[in-house]
Amino acid sequence: MTARLRRLADIFAVLGGIILLVIVAVTTTNTTAFILDRIARTFGANVAGLPGYEDFVRLAISGAALMFFPYCQAHRGHVAVELFMDRLPQIIQRGFDKMWLLVTVAVALFLAWWMVFGLLEARSDTVVTSVLGWPTWPFYLPGVASMLLWALIAASQVFGGARDA
Repeated sequence: MTARLRRLADIFAVLGGIILLVIVAVTTTNTTAFILDRIARTFGANVAGLPGYEDFVRLAISGAALMFFPYCQAHRGHVAVELFMDRLPQIIQRGFDKMWLLVTVAVALFLAWWMVFGLLEARSDTVVTSVLGWPTWPFYLPGVASMLLWALIAASQVFGGARDA
């Protein structure tokens, strides 16, 4: 696998992590506001939560979760059952490995393809979030990019022949 693809997978994972940290911060803020509101009500006051909290978290997590797939593939961090495979000859192990990498490429491209259709449909229907009124289609872009990067990394592992770990 090329160093550029691995570096790009690292960048995607870091960005996904930053998005998750923002989600945690927003969730913590909203939870704290909820607790403070319960306390403030005993004194006849109130503390408002974050408007559109659910909208933001739903959109942010949809991209962030997929941004870890390329990193996982680059480090071959997916689940593998090696108990049976370790007993087979190396050539058969390599054959199965390449076959499953090709299946991974196909699945990632299939998901990217349908995410593009979802993006186009959300854009043409002018779908917006219920509270914040944000258009939802731009939040498909990190997912599409992640699926394409995932496919590229798996394809480079098939044709590169190197077993990255």
